[in-house]
Amino acid sequence: MTLIERQLQDARPGDLGANTAERAEEAAARPLPPIDLSPAALAAVTAKLAETAAEYDRTAEFPWAGIQVVHDAGLLRLGIGETYGGTKVSSTEFARVFQALGEGDPSVALLTAMTVFQHAFQAQAVAATGDGEKGLWPDALYRRLVAESLERPTLVNAIRAEPELGAPARGGLPATRVERTETGWRLNGHKGFGTGSEGLAYHAVWAATDDEDPLIGHVIVPAGTPGIQIIETWDHLGLRATSTHDIVYTNVEVPFDNFRGVPVSQAPSEKGGAGGLSLSISALYLGIARAAQKFFTTFANERIPSSLGRPIATTERIQSIAGEIEAHLVQAEEVLYGLAGRIDAGDADALQRSLLAKLIITRSAITAVQTAVAALGNPGLTRNNPLERHLRNVLCSRVHPPQDDAALVIAGKRVLSSYGA
Repeated sequence: MTLIERQLQDARPGDLGANTAERAEEAAARPLPPIDLSPAALAAVTAKLAETAAEYDRTAEFPWAGIQVVHDAGLLRLGIGETYGGTKVSSTEFARVFQALGEGDPSVALLTAMTVFQHAFQAQAVAATGDGEKGLWPDALYRRLVAESLERPTLVNAIRAEPELGAPARGGLPATRVERTETGWRLNGHKGFGTGSEGLAYHAVWAATDDEDPLIGHVIVPAGTPGIQIIETWDHLGLRATSTHDIVYTNVEVPFDNFRGVPVSQAPSEKGGAGGLSLSISALYLGIARAAQKFFTTFANERIPSSLGRPIATTERIQSIAGEIEAHLVQAEEVLYGLAGRIDAGDADALQRSLLAKLIITRSAITAVQTAVAALGNPGLTRNNPLERHLRNVLCSRVHPPQDDAALVIAGKRVLSSYGA
């Protein structure tokens, strides 16, 4: 039995049975177990994830063993609001967590981020209204999700992109349609890039009605609902184990409460990002770069060419390159944690700057990894070394919103609009 096969035992989700409603009531009545976010605890998670990261990258199978590690650490419950027994998590803590996860296995980190974001968005919506029935999820269904999260890994994601539309952040209405029925809603559509597809417990599917002023929002679809088809299209350069396949929804039926759309004319803009929470994705990629730096450091200290007779780490050239890598990562971390701290302190200007922070942090991370690869030559691009995997993974940062051009346009418009002020 392989390492992954041993860790897979009990990792896949199962049916909680008829007592789930009772567990949901119990979970609502007490605080959730505390989550250890200490540096030592996060370092242990990083090390455990790293044990299977290379194998999942090679096979592109769903990383159940890694997801189990994150679940066991309680990290899949981050973001659950205080109304539901959770604890408030700061932007700085989110950043620390996702840097640690990204360093261990970025595919697992991204799957975790998608779930944590859904918890955080529900918490924000409930906190803003003070009413659990006005959240993004129906209150009873969300309490069930919380109860399930205590029992087993319970992944959630917003399924938004479409083959023809592309990324929703670029604007436009989804072709995915939801229509009223006598008992609820019927969903039909074809989604692309559905991260987590095979492992999701719930899909939050972005869709619109055919009304004159269409209702738009996310339809909450429990996995296993008839009519969900996953088409295995994901064969990517990096983040290969994220199961970001196409998903087709055909006559999927859900109750009335599972869609809380708002008229398009009143819907908030898709542009902008999620403020402090969005820094988590940048932190993930910074974690990849730190992992690359560790390999570079190990290689430099262990590589002893016969012509040199001592480790290449003792040469000024490698020392200079190591310094350059560190400079890029220090810059990224200062931006990341500096802005996170300011956001936690309530600085509105820091929230605005978070859009450009993603660009700055991920460009620094990419440059750091590319610098390491260039310095090591062939060993840096050899598959039995992790550096080429880190390079492939860190390059995926470019496709996450806000993409560089969008962030620059938003920032540029803001600056130019200040003319004459």
